[in-house]
Order: sequence, then C-alpha cells, then structure tokens
Amino acid sequence: MKKRIIASALALSFAVPCAFAQNASAVRISGFGTGALTWTNTDKAEFGRPNQASGATKDVTTGVDSNFGVQADYAVNSWLSVTGQGLVRKDAQDDFGAELAWAFAKARVSDDVAIRVGRMGVPAFMISDYRNVGFANTMLRPPAEMYSQMLFNTVDGADVTWQHSYGDTTYTAQFAVGKSKVDIAGGPTLDGRRLTALNLVAEHGPLTVRFGRVDGRLALNGSTSLATLLNSLNAVAAGYRIPQAAQLASDIDVHDKKASFTSLGATLDWNDVVVQSEYAKRKTDSYINDTTSWYVMGGYRIGKFLPYYSHARLTIDGSVNNGMPAACPAGYPAACTPTLAALSGIVSTLRYTGVSQGEQQTDTIGVRWDFYRSLALKVQFDHVRPNQASGLMVNAQPGFHGPVNVGAVALDFVF
Repeated sequence: MKKRIIASALALSFAVPCAFAQNASAVRISGFGTGALTWTNTDKAEFGRPNQASGATKDVTTGVDSNFGVQADYAVNSWLSVTGQGLVRKDAQDDFGAELAWAFAKARVSDDVAIRVGRMGVPAFMISDYRNVGFANTMLRPPAEMYSQMLFNTVDGADVTWQHSYGDTTYTAQFAVGKSKVDIAGGPTLDGRRLTALNLVAEHGPLTVRFGRVDGRLALNGSTSLATLLNSLNAVAAGYRIPQAAQLASDIDVHDKKASFTSLGATLDWNDVVVQSEYAKRKTDSYINDTTSWYVMGGYRIGKFLPYYSHARLTIDGSVNNGMPAACPAGYPAACTPTLAALSGIVSTLRYTGVSQGEQQTDTIGVRWDFYRSLALKVQFDHVRPNQASGLMVNAQPGFHGPVNVGAVALDFVF
C-alpha cells in the first residue's frame, strides 16, 4: 500500500505543477502506459520480466506487463532544455513501485551536437529509450532472453550525441559516462562503476542498424548467500591450506569486476513488412555467466492489424571455473573431503542461480491492433523452454520443468 502511495505521489509531482503550465509553450507534458493481464499454464514457477521478484502463474495477474509513465520537458531557451520522467511498475520489489527514470538537462551546442547531464537511459539496446513504452513497440514485451542480460536501465552522468545526415542516410554517435545502481530481486544491489557506453546508429529509409558497447566495473552488495559462500571458501583455504578454495572465492566474488555488453541490432519497416533483430554478448570477470543472446521478430501489417512471430534464445558461453579439488590429501581431517564436496556442489549451481542466470528459448506469436489514435490492443502467446534448471523463470518449486505457455492481453496508450 505504501508503494502505491509513493507511486501516485511521483506521478502527481509531474502532473500537478504542469497543470498550471499547459498554456506555456515552453512546457510539454506527455505520458505512456500499459494495462495488461498475464497468465501461464503452471503454478510450479512464475513468469516475469527481467528482475521482477514475482510473476504470473495460472492465476491472472496485472503486475508483469503493466506500467505507467509521465514525462515533462521544459525548454529553458532555444538551446537548453530539462527533462524528467517518472515510471511506475513492478520490478525488484514484490509490489508496484515508483522510480525517477530520467532527470537530465540537455544543451544543444550546435546543429549536430548535444550534451546531456543527469540521469539518462543506458544505450545498451535497440529500443533502450522506449523499452518501457509499449505503444512504441510491436511486441507486447521485449524478449527476456536479450533484455535480462543487461540490468542497468539508467546511467547517472553525462553523454554527448552527434547526429548528421549525408545524402539519404542519417548517422548518430552517442557516448555516455557515469555510474548506475539497480536493486536486485531478493534484496541485493548491483552497482555499476566507471560505466562507459557507445551507441552507433545508421538510418537509411526504412532500415536502421546499430552497434552498442557498455563497459564498467560491477559490485554486488547485500547478498547473504554469496557472502556465506565466499566466507566458507576462504575459511577452507585458511583452515585446510587449500589454495584453490581461495582462488575460487576470488573468481566468484563480484567486487570491482570488469564487465562488458556488446550488441548489434537492426530494424526494417518497409511497406507492410516489419522486422527487428538483436544479437549480444555479455562478459564478466565473476561468477555472472558469459552469455550469447539474440532474437528475430517478423510481422506483416494487414490494415490496422499487425500479426508477428519471434524466436529468442539465451545460451551460456562460460561460467566460473570450479577448481575445487575432489579430495583432500592423505592425512587431512576426515571432515575435509566432505566439506570440499559440499562447497563444490554449491559452486556448480551458480551457473543457474540468480537474476539473468540461465538458458532458455522462446517462441512468440502475437497480434497488435491499432484500433484508435494513441491506443493499441495486443494479444501475445509465448512458448518458453528453459534449457537447464528453471531458465529465467522465478520462484521455481521442486519438480518444475518446462516448457511453459504464457498468455497476455495488453492495452497500450500514449498521451
């Protein structure tokens, strides 16, 4: 209840002051939202968007795909503007909560160059700036196989954007620096320090292609289970003189560890044909998996209807090397070997433990109906196949196994 009050207050903080400024040409108010119902065919695990603490089961829920956002843009003068965006959605907390998604000042220093300072979206994906705006996207939700692999939505810092047209092609180059922080489902927080992000885009008629790269240092704080594992490994290393345990603890730990996310993307909106695809590689120097993720979506407009199909896949390229010895040397205490075996077993589960850790693939069919100006109705069905363990499903119970069928109906709007 408290979070709903906070959410309402955040929305009103944008709406109320600007209600008195609707006649001022310098201020522009806009917003977006999605009201959705989502369900699955199982009660053994829950289907959610990346980093949601809970999700959908056989009982229909509104929490997975519903959100609401309000944005205020204020033009200070011809070259300086200020933007703020508030977003209400269900994320790492098991209820709807509010967040300040954007809050930046933008200076246009020339016809081609603009600089922003404040909180902005991380340009990691093809649809980074409008990933939460359902109306702006063909599919009901971005594929989790891709969008779970980069949990930072915003960066607090600065960016510079250059954009210029040569003939019929428009080129955009964006470079951002700063830091980020995200609450993780279950209680921990993930800090991104010394973040840099490069985003290169080329648009030619109906075709858009992009390349993106995000680099930084990761620190996972507040994870009791991870701290317990690291303490146990270091205790074994000291108590039993097993240096491999200390090395394993260092390899697993997420403290000032390098990480990168490299992505390619393309969209085509030609006549009635719509195609969208992304491919990405994640790499880290910790227990967080190195992964490959991709998806391809295709659709065809028939009047106001747009049926579409997509296939998405997430695979693990590499995980922490479990160098724990199988047994202790002769003459060691009897408890040594069982202790090593127990810790080695825990380490082996890290590959499929935690947010965004897992392998799965999804086939999706859906249809979008633009039945009224600024309104779109979507119906979507997903066939989710976890390749190992529970994939990206959350709160899986003993005995769960895929595949899982997911259904959703959503009404997207903008104003």
